[in-house]
Amino acid sequence: MTRHDQEIRITERCRFHGGTLILEELDRTASVPSCFQWVKGKWRCPALYYRKIQSWLREQGLTDLVPRWKHLKLASADDRQPHDYQQEALRAWLAAGARGSIVLPTGAGKTFVALQAMAHLGRSSLIVAPTIDLLHQWYTRLVDGLQEETDQKLEVGVWYGLEKELRPITVTTYHSAGDLVAEVGNTFKLLVFDEVHHLPAPSWQEIALMSPAPHRLGLTATYPETNPNDQTPTSQQLAPGWDWGTDQWSLEDLIGPVVYVKQIDELTGKQLAEYRTERIRVDLTPQERATYDAEHAVYAAYYREHKLRESYGPAWWGEYTRRSAYDAEARRAKVAERRLKRIVANAQGKLEKLESLLKEHAHQRVLVFTAQNDLAYRISRRHLIPAITHQTRAAERKAILEGFRSGDYRAIVTSRVLNEGVDVPEAKVAVVLGGTASAREYIQRLGRILRKQENKTALLYEIIVRGTIEEGISYRRRRKVEYKV
Repeated sequence: MTRHDQEIRITERCRFHGGTLILEELDRTASVPSCFQWVKGKWRCPALYYRKIQSWLREQGLTDLVPRWKHLKLASADDRQPHDYQQEALRAWLAAGARGSIVLPTGAGKTFVALQAMAHLGRSSLIVAPTIDLLHQWYTRLVDGLQEETDQKLEVGVWYGLEKELRPITVTTYHSAGDLVAEVGNTFKLLVFDEVHHLPAPSWQEIALMSPAPHRLGLTATYPETNPNDQTPTSQQLAPGWDWGTDQWSLEDLIGPVVYVKQIDELTGKQLAEYRTERIRVDLTPQERATYDAEHAVYAAYYREHKLRESYGPAWWGEYTRRSAYDAEARRAKVAERRLKRIVANAQGKLEKLESLLKEHAHQRVLVFTAQNDLAYRISRRHLIPAITHQTRAAERKAILEGFRSGDYRAIVTSRVLNEGVDVPEAKVAVVLGGTASAREYIQRLGRILRKQENKTALLYEIIVRGTIEEGISYRRRRKVEYKV
């Protein structure tokens, strides 16, 4: 190769821009990896592919301008020794090339494992959390749990809303991470996704797609269930014609495979509290039963007459819901379905049993879970206990949780927003008044009371209305949970 050829060659380079990798000075006839597309006069691909094309860049002699992350001399500032399973999880993740998801029950120390991983790698890291409350929780854990080897206190950046401070270790939210990664995604070598089961959502998978970070860690207690009949293509199949707006990417594509799993029952009595569940059945009043049966007749008549279950199998309910958007008969059935669910949710027997349980556990802190906001507020007024819903402002929510931890409040009622993430270690009793058939929701709620506290046993009450669709929902949820744990 002549000196002139070398001078031309050195201008050929790869750089990061707006969540993509761009090959400079290569014309359209150049032979490039299949993940690249010719767009606006440049070869471009999602930054996700950076790890896979690194060796190709070296082989071709292209200048790599992508990495802007820093080497950090980090050490653990936490005196606690990791449990055996936490060490196993970290080793499994490192053995997989520092990529993949770790599945541990709530209260088993997923955050602690992440801090160990960050200290081991010693590189710039971005932590993505689902809520602002969890962002602040992560900030505290990072500041208290890591330090520079020079014994200096670690400076941690926070990026959300009006607070935007970038540091080599930064924590953000799913809502704010997209713009941050598109702008400076190449400053982080490690991505940590808390509650990673949220990531495949179309609006959030772009976070992982736009980042060149070669190391990725997903944390969750409830990894998404996979459907063996799912024909969603992998990123390898999608690469030649990627379209961020329509392609569905799996967690394995975005993060890496599941590298370590521990179920609740493997840790109870050791790292987690012992627990027991009680399913309490109550009856509808005669008036409630008459109204319920009338509404159920309208609802059931539609799917039976149109043989939706026989024709669509497990997907029948989705088809029925889709039809309700344009079919007047289906819409009447949908209205009846909503009415009967409201009857079940607000059943007098449920509320009377809840009152009995609150009296029985008057000297313990209790979490009450509902499926509807209006029921949460009704219970709040009736028992003079604070309610937390998606409508509760951040400052009020923080004050309620602090009051619960300090013992000023003996109980909290919530509609789903405390299902995941937020630490409420003082709670050892939970009452579930309604929910979905999702095993994830059930495990998340159970996880709120499983943090070990002395030798206290955690109690989860599930109140079900006898002879209603709620029995089927509970049965399906229980089967899924028993399979998982």
